[in-house]
Amino acid sequence: MDALEKGAATSVPAPRGRPSRGRPPKLQRSRGAGRGLEKPPHLAALVLARGGSKGIPLKNIKRLAGVPLIGWVLRAALDAGVFQSVWVSTDHDEIENVAKQFGAQVHRRSSETSKDSSTSLDAIVEFLNYHNEVDIVGNIQATSPCLHPTDLQKVAEMIREEGYDSVFSVVRRHQFRWSEIQKGAKRPRRQDWDGELYENGSFYFAKRHLIEMGYLQGGKMAYYEMRAEHSVDIDVDIDWPIAEQRVLRFGYFGKEKLKEIKLLVCNIDGCLTNGHIYVSGDQKEIISYDVKDAIGISLLKKSGIEVRLISERACSKQTLSALKLDCKAEVSVSDKLAIVDEWRKEMGLCWKEVAYLGNEVSDEECLKRVGLSAVPADACSGAQKAVSYICKCNGGRGAIREFAEHIFLLIEKVNNSCQK
Repeated sequence: MDALEKGAATSVPAPRGRPSRGRPPKLQRSRGAGRGLEKPPHLAALVLARGGSKGIPLKNIKRLAGVPLIGWVLRAALDAGVFQSVWVSTDHDEIENVAKQFGAQVHRRSSETSKDSSTSLDAIVEFLNYHNEVDIVGNIQATSPCLHPTDLQKVAEMIREEGYDSVFSVVRRHQFRWSEIQKGAKRPRRQDWDGELYENGSFYFAKRHLIEMGYLQGGKMAYYEMRAEHSVDIDVDIDWPIAEQRVLRFGYFGKEKLKEIKLLVCNIDGCLTNGHIYVSGDQKEIISYDVKDAIGISLLKKSGIEVRLISERACSKQTLSALKLDCKAEVSVSDKLAIVDEWRKEMGLCWKEVAYLGNEVSDEECLKRVGLSAVPADACSGAQKAVSYICKCNGGRGAIREFAEHIFLLIEKVNNSCQK
């Protein structure tokens, strides 16, 4: 970070980390503590994700820019490489499944710590009572989708190497507060004022002994200043459509750098069409597609992206010609990956420059191999698990246009990163 990254804070625990109602259960120390063993402290990332939500049902796994909300922070935590373990504490089966899909371990929390009235401290204390090996907890908020691994790495260093007992995230804001003042007072210019630091709730790291006393903030304490564009809080600051734009622009997409897409391969049945086939009296097949998808294909081609169609079914050449999409197509394909690989080599592309929109089991190998993959909302479960983006639209109902818009935003992200 170019700006101020960290700063000492007062040692008095802040209100947000105050003890839960009643005395927290007594915590047991890690095995081997005090015996002279030189074992590095166990730092665990813990994401709290209840199934209940007063606002958006199952918000923690609702898809944001094609990825479950909790997936964004789990990806950052796992790729940071500073945690001995990454956990999700939840009371819900669907959240558990998503957490495991992203590579996290799951702690099934009790009904007592899953109430609306339960505090974060309650859930963390319960987790520690089941995990004696954990010495430090990095409590990461599921609703902070623009979190980056570099932030977590620097905070881990503050805890392990600089001796801080707790570190929490803040963001600098330039918001003027007014009160009754004498006539003639002047409003300062924004550039002449450093602004103020606000807790943004993205993460709270604390050592076990501090949590034993009932606090998430305290002891030798410091703040960590996050970049403003990475400080996105779904709970407080922002609504879903705006958050999607912020995440696509500033979110963390993985260790490998994004590349500009040059080829999109689209499955015909269930992606371009809704999968329905009508047969006329003279045995001619009739299919339909959405005009929005045709426009999406046209826009992709105008931006220099090749679009090709593929199908394992023996689609009629007359039918494909009637679609007037002017796209190369391969039908009766038994090995889709082999055909896509052939097209890739023909165009001189690496896999990262290829995108694929599929919806069936036969598409899974392609979806896993390409640089950018997607499925319509009604794709089979196996295909959904293999992709980085799940469309809101069904097949034949705007999924291609939606995926095209996603590709354009990612291309903009690639271009912006190249200019820095």
